[in-house]
Amino acid sequence: MKFRWSSVAWSVAYLLLLLSLTTPLLIITTLFMIVPAVVLFTTLNTKQFVLHVLPVLLIVGLITPIYVLIAAYFLIPALVMGRWYKRHASAVSTVIAGTVTILGEFLLLLLLGTALFNFDLSSYVNDVLQMVNSPLSDLGTANPLFTDLGFTTEDVNKLSHMTVQMIPMTLIVSSFMIAVITHSIVRPILNSMNYAVPKMKPAREWRLSRSFIWYYLIGVVLQLFFSGSENNYILMISANLLPLLRIGFMIQAIGFFFFLAHERKWNKMAAILLAIPVILLPPLRIIGIIDLAFPLREYVTKSKR
Repeated sequence: MKFRWSSVAWSVAYLLLLLSLTTPLLIITTLFMIVPAVVLFTTLNTKQFVLHVLPVLLIVGLITPIYVLIAAYFLIPALVMGRWYKRHASAVSTVIAGTVTILGEFLLLLLLGTALFNFDLSSYVNDVLQMVNSPLSDLGTANPLFTDLGFTTEDVNKLSHMTVQMIPMTLIVSSFMIAVITHSIVRPILNSMNYAVPKMKPAREWRLSRSFIWYYLIGVVLQLFFSGSENNYILMISANLLPLLRIGFMIQAIGFFFFLAHERKWNKMAAILLAIPVILLPPLRIIGIIDLAFPLREYVTKSKR
């Protein structure tokens, strides 16, 4: 009985999250949208899962059919991550599976929008920026003190072009964040319900492959030699590859500080205090690059003896 009522509670939570899409809270609730469905799919068999989710879809469908499509959109990554949890897959593979699924859906939406509705992402971004810039330009016209607030048409076009180029990285990071947030919430919930779920590796074991150094060098070379090129494809690769790798090096640096604190028997707070500047001061990611290129951790281990 207790288990059944907990499942009903998660169904209600799923319904409330879907209904929140009509409120300004959607920016926040979207990040947690797949959590209830993951919990339900993992803890119930297929028939029970359908019996819990179907009423939710019927209720939101009565409000507007669009909600059913949105619910189906978020159900797909939930089913994938839930399947991985049922297989007792590692935390990393579950998060990657969720990330790839969400990213694939993002790309599929863009493809369908372009093919079926002639949706032009570049034009849309440009129109949004022009709409935002228009009040600022008007304010500058009315009051000379605010003249610098607005951008010229050329500035808006450049910003629009840069924004479109960075969309692949934005989609990847967004997909990864949703998957990580989902795992961070779902794992303790499932464990409390006696469903053993593997946890992520401790921060001290976070390490990238050394091949990432070569990827970074390739990205730097592309940026140096093609910065003035008209090849949009090459520019998009370099514009997205380097920021993603820098985030990876930042994670590597944080992992090194936690490793150092563990080896030196320091309090965990010391590792956190060392990691915070890496996040706030991006140039400190050089520590991650050095840790990746040279055997820093092995040196720390040997020096401890």
